[in-house]
Amino acid sequence: MDFLTRQRRLQAALSGNRLDALLVTHLPNLQYLCGFTGSAGALWITPDSCVFFSDSRYTEQASEEVQGARVVIQRKALLPSIAGWVVRKQRGAKRPVIGLEGEHISWAASQRFAKALAGKYKLRAAPPLVEQARLIKDKDEIEAIRRSVELGASLFDDALPHLRPGVSEVEVASILESGARRAGAEGMSFETIVASGARSALPHGRATEACIASGGFVVCDFGVILHGYCSDRTRTVWVGPVTAEARQVYQAVLEAQAAAMAEVGPGVSVGAVDRAARNVLKKQGLDKHFTHSTGHGVGLEVHEAPRVAAGLKDRLEPGMVITIEPGVYLTGQWGVRIEDMVLVTEKGCEVLSPGIKDFTAI
Repeated sequence: MDFLTRQRRLQAALSGNRLDALLVTHLPNLQYLCGFTGSAGALWITPDSCVFFSDSRYTEQASEEVQGARVVIQRKALLPSIAGWVVRKQRGAKRPVIGLEGEHISWAASQRFAKALAGKYKLRAAPPLVEQARLIKDKDEIEAIRRSVELGASLFDDALPHLRPGVSEVEVASILESGARRAGAEGMSFETIVASGARSALPHGRATEACIASGGFVVCDFGVILHGYCSDRTRTVWVGPVTAEARQVYQAVLEAQAAAMAEVGPGVSVGAVDRAARNVLKKQGLDKHFTHSTGHGVGLEVHEAPRVAAGLKDRLEPGMVITIEPGVYLTGQWGVRIEDMVLVTEKGCEVLSPGIKDFTAI
């Protein structure tokens, strides 16, 4: 990963946003900017310097991971210690402006930081400068995401034979999660969703002790973290004798996903992608049962910008990675969702998720 280039771009953006410094505390942003993967740290960025702060638990880890920044290990509470360091370094009568990540730092923490600065600096919420940079994935990030997606796909292939009547949802989730660990994943992208029967109509039906029964769908939504990057994938299978309605609804969702994917390309609004999926379902009278957005960005976090939802006007650009995941949820009956990740390219998109997704009955 080219951490130095990322840092320099951020440094160049400070003056245009009327900031003398930026304090980065959101952990995924730290990983993006300097490579740190621990649970406590902050990056102090000015136009001509980058300093990484953490505590003594991460002395060795920070020295091994952090790139492009000087490492300072503090022995006391992190934010007050950083403030003390900043005040000691101040020169001149001007009150410099420090940007804080307003979406990620609590009010109480920001007030403690302000108090420790003793009025010598001005604080304000900075725009999401790092998140904006993370929208476009570079070639190293795209390769990491590909590997994460491929690992996730292989896990479902291994779990599929276990999707049968009498097996509990948590058993299926355990197969996915233990397989991920054995294959080298750092963890799951989110709490694994395995929802069967009437529970498959819950868009976020996390795995329970409920057993799979004949005569319904099973929705499996899961992802892995590999080399820091997430994947996200949903497959839905039918268990038991097949009904015409089940086939019809599944096919409608599959066509909605294909229509949304066909819409993806440079300059296309995320709202247009969402609309393409909903229009297909509307023709089948199923649009009112599609109750969430069509997709979201994926990278160091499993849910990041851009959000692919109705009415939004953000434009897609090459290098963005998003999910396309339409669904239909019939309350008290069952639900269907099909999800894949796609890379926006110069000419359209590339589907990253391998594997067949035709209607499958067990």
